[in-house]
Amino acid sequence: MWKYPDIDPVIISIGPLAIHWYAISYMVGIGVVWWLLSRRVKARSLPWTGDDIADLAFYGMLGVILGGRIGYMLFYNFDVLLDKPLTIFRIWEGGMSFHGGMLGVLVAMFVYGIQKRRHFFDITDFIAPAIPIALGCGRLGNFANAELPGRVTDLPWGVVYPGDVVARHPSSLYQFILEGPVLFTILWTFSMKPRPRMAVSGAFLVGYGCLRFISENFRAPDPQLGFIAFGWLTMGQLLCVPMVLFGIAFLLYSYRTQTPGTIGKNL
Repeated sequence: MWKYPDIDPVIISIGPLAIHWYAISYMVGIGVVWWLLSRRVKARSLPWTGDDIADLAFYGMLGVILGGRIGYMLFYNFDVLLDKPLTIFRIWEGGMSFHGGMLGVLVAMFVYGIQKRRHFFDITDFIAPAIPIALGCGRLGNFANAELPGRVTDLPWGVVYPGDVVARHPSSLYQFILEGPVLFTILWTFSMKPRPRMAVSGAFLVGYGCLRFISENFRAPDPQLGFIAFGWLTMGQLLCVPMVLFGIAFLLYSYRTQTPGTIGKNL
């Protein structure tokens, strides 16, 4: 086992202003996604401009922040939200949910699609292959904050987190690998060939849902919730079930209809 490295979550402080590694991880993730999408547009002559991608990044960032916070309070701290509704605005106290952030991004992409007159699934098929990079960066931010400790383990790579006396799985690093490089490789490769509209989005839902379900087996359940079903199912796993089901439905529908999307036409 090894001791958690002494990482200061604050990179620099200037008076009341503090810049955290977690915030930087989000910014780096968005920046890399922006670069990847721009690179794909140029390499594949896709019908997207630099301004389009900039707008996508702006809408997506709003969706992640607002949806992530609202989702966290609804899925993981609903009792607190009912007792003290204003805590939803205390984003400096931490607490973000991927599933809430994903819903927020979907709403943001829906609004973007209406404004730009683009089909919703043409948008999600376009951005889905690059999103795992941002997810992976976020997991590194979790590790820098000593968040998401895993379950107790006696494996040699177990980590003793601050304030703890037992070794635990470095679950945020597991999730970084699965939700980042692994999922990115799967989706980027899958989207290199022409796919019917909705297929890439469906593949993202199935891929993320399955990989997150697996990694949750090494992550300690949220202390305020514990295991919520069958003595082993966590909230994160429960929320992945509808993701996988919707993803399968999208894949089946897309290949039955074979409607070409803007990605499929140009790859």
